[in-house]
Amino acid sequence: MTDLTIPTRRPRVLDLYCHRGGMAMGYHQAGFDVTGVDIDPDCGTEYPFEFVHGDAIEYLLAHGHEYDLIHGSPPCQAWSPLNAYNHKVYPELIGPTREAMLAVGKPFVIENVEAARPEMVDPIMLCGPMFDLRMYRHRLMETSFPLVAPEHPAHVELCSRNGYLPTPERPFMTITGGKHSKAWQRAAAAAMGTPWITTIQGVCEAIPPAYARWIGEQFLARVPVPAP
Repeated sequence: MTDLTIPTRRPRVLDLYCHRGGMAMGYHQAGFDVTGVDIDPDCGTEYPFEFVHGDAIEYLLAHGHEYDLIHGSPPCQAWSPLNAYNHKVYPELIGPTREAMLAVGKPFVIENVEAARPEMVDPIMLCGPMFDLRMYRHRLMETSFPLVAPEHPAHVELCSRNGYLPTPERPFMTITGGKHSKAWQRAAAAAMGTPWITTIQGVCEAIPPAYARWIGEQFLARVPVPAP
């Protein structure tokens, strides 16, 4: 008897500006094979999947056609409120990243901080309590496919101060940079769902995998992935 089963494969996602893999883990949990690209070679020491050291946009233009979905988290420092104190010049890569994604022609996601909203096109916002995470972490997601954010629960729980561990009275963590203890770093990584990340900077810059898992599942429910 002839086997008429259509061969299947796992969808592939390209994770640009991947850092240490918070979004990557979520896409993996949603069912994707993941390849990450970052200009910082140190990210490869903890990135949990295939890692490419290189320029994100150059790699996208050369290889983006090989993937089913492209995710990009361009550096957010240029729009971070902290830069009002730092007064440093950072690259503004949201626009160039979008242009390259459109040139490649694959479905895409662009992630960034709330302050970058003027640079983004009709983004939705995701936050920790949407996914039962004990932190408030607003991140914007611009997508080339329809996406409606889950209900956003009210911010009623109190947060511990930055650098302090949560308490029964203040059960949510504040996860931003600083000279924190190793105990704080481990607790923050656990709260984020990124226990493989071992540095303070790494966990402070990470995105909870739950965000990407939800996006990946929504994408796969809406956009069929071609068979090989």
